[in-house]
Order: sequence, then structure tokens, then C-alpha cells
Amino acid sequence: MPVGVDEAVGRIAGFVGRHPELAAAAVVSVLAVGSVGYALKQFTRPMGKQFVDAVSEREELAVLTHPNPDPDAMAAAMGVARLADELGVDATIQFAGQVRHQENRAFRNLLDVDLVQIEAASELAAEAVVLVDHNEPRGFTGAEAVIPFAVVDHHPGDGSGETFTDVRTEYGACSTIVAKYFRDLDAVPVPPERHESELGVTYPIPSQVATGLLFGILTDTNHLTSGVADADFDASRYLYPGVNESLLERIANPQVSADVLETKARAIENRTVEGPFAISDVGSLSNVDAVPQAADELIKLEGVTAAVVYGEREGTIHLSGRSHDDRIHMGRTLQAAVSDVPNATAGGHARMGGGQIDPADEESAVAADRRSALVSRLFEALEGDI
Repeated sequence: MPVGVDEAVGRIAGFVGRHPELAAAAVVSVLAVGSVGYALKQFTRPMGKQFVDAVSEREELAVLTHPNPDPDAMAAAMGVARLADELGVDATIQFAGQVRHQENRAFRNLLDVDLVQIEAASELAAEAVVLVDHNEPRGFTGAEAVIPFAVVDHHPGDGSGETFTDVRTEYGACSTIVAKYFRDLDAVPVPPERHESELGVTYPIPSQVATGLLFGILTDTNHLTSGVADADFDASRYLYPGVNESLLERIANPQVSADVLETKARAIENRTVEGPFAISDVGSLSNVDAVPQAADELIKLEGVTAAVVYGEREGTIHLSGRSHDDRIHMGRTLQAAVSDVPNATAGGHARMGGGQIDPADEESAVAADRRSALVSRLFEALEGDI
């Protein structure tokens, strides 16, 4: 026999009165199921949408690259700043150090990247800091006290964001992650000959940003030939309709200074080769960005599968390594080589790595001896002996 509404309510009230503990448990269960369902829904949402949700709660952002930003770092920052702009959030791209490499300078100038240099944490443009292409703040006074709001990176490390963290070490470039955010939002790359207003889409990707992101991917994967993942190819195809090929070619082929060419020549002339490994001390440097470029040249020598180049500027030794050898993880190799050296830091990926040894309280002659001693340490690390 059907039960009326009033009678049903009366029965429920009676049950609650007789068994309050069971009723409370039922309420808790319902709430728990609801909370789990909400959490699962949030967890399964695309990372691009999660990132936009996090950013939309802020009024302003400081988008921070690693020191001396390269094209991948600058491009990722451009993409994040553009997403913030679409949400009405004021974003400022900031960096410590300098933009020195001729390719990096061309990237910044030709794509008109608005970068603000900082020397201390007090100069950060906003309380909410988004780290791109690195996961722990460094390179400026007070960096260790900065707690990032979000982290977007493809490098290994222990850093994380207070609200949002997306570290994909399997990707070849941070630009790939940011391109994926745009794709998660169904964003459309704008062809260089058209204006974004013509597309009538919610999230257009300006040609300037698409060109930067593609170049960021190309530089960090050696033109999609090294340390590359399927996601890097997919992102490149996705971005390509918006790429300005003329600007891309000009960024990729800037003029090279005489200092860089001379450092490359010294790297080849001063090389020491043991089996498939080559190491070269290029001596005093006027341009530290010549070191990684010299390493790029040294690895091209026939029979060489791993190469390390280092030199000294103002007492600091700068190292850069490249590897085509599956036995050699260059980032870990350089870390091992300087693990017992005071004031030294190093790291990187399997195919490329870098590091530096800051000056100690010593005479220049002692510093030169320290540089010379690096050769044996590096060979031992390449052989896996340390």
C-alpha cells in the first residue's frame, strides 16, 4: 500500500530518533561519496583547464623563467602570459641573469618578448609566481624563500607549486606542455597573415606565440632528433598553422660573434680524446654562452659519442656537455664529476647538461690547477667510475 509523504517523513524522523548513530554515518557516507566524486572529476580534467582554473583566481602573476633564459623558457613564459591575459589576469614575464646567446637575443627581439630583469625576490611583480622551465627558484637574492604558486616544467627536480604543479620529465620541452594547455582549451593557432579577431574563437594562439612555442620545442629537442617524445611531435603539428616561417628562419640563423667562433675553434684544437669521449678546456672566456655552442660542435666529431667543454670567466668555471651515447646520462655525469668540488652545481638531461664551479678564496694560479684537474674527473665520470 502506497505511503503518503507525511507518513514517510514521520517514519524517517522516527528512525533517526531511535538510531542517531546510523543516520549520522549515512550522512557522512553521502558527503564522502560526493567529495570523492568531485575530486575524481577535478583530477581527470585536462591539465590545461586545471591550470586556467588556478590562474583565474589571481589578479596578477609573475611568470618567472630560469636564469639566462633560452628559447624554450621564454616561449613557455609567453604562452603562460597569453593564457593569463585571456583570463584578464595581469602577467609579467621576469628573469634573473642575462639574455646573451645570439639565438636567444634574436628570439627575444624578433618575437618582441617583454622580459623584466630582476636581481632580488623583492622585485617580483606579484605574490603569485609561476615557474616555467624550472621547478625551484634560483639565480637571484632571496630565491630560496620564494614559494611558487605554480610550476610548469620538464626537468627532473623536487620543486613544486603551492597550488598547481605539472612536471613532465618525459617531454622534450616545456613549450610542449604549454602547447598542450592551449590544445586542452581547444585554442586555435592564428596564421601569420590573419588577425586573431578573424577566427572568432575563445582562445586564439597569436602567430607570435605559436612561432615561439615551436622554436622552443625545436631548440630543446635538437630539431626533434634528441630527447623527443610523441607529445613534442604532436605539439609541433598542432602549432604549425600559426607559425611565421620567415621569423622562424631569422631566429634560427642569427649572426655569430667572433668570440663564439674562436671558442669553438679552441674547443676542437684543445680537445683530449679517450675512446669515444672528448673533453676540452677552452681557457678564459669573454662570452660564457660560447661554451654550450662549442660542446655542440665537439660532439659532431667523428667517433665522439659524448663531449664536455669548459672554460673560465671571472673565476667561475662554466661546463657544458652533450651525449649521443645511450650509456651516458650527461646531466648525472656532470653532477658526479663535480660532486666533491666545493661551490659546484651541475645537472641536466640525458643528452645535454651543464654546470658551474663558483670561485673560492684562491689565487688565479690555483684556479687554473683546479680547471686542469677537471679533465680526469670528467673522464672518470664518463666511464662510470664515480
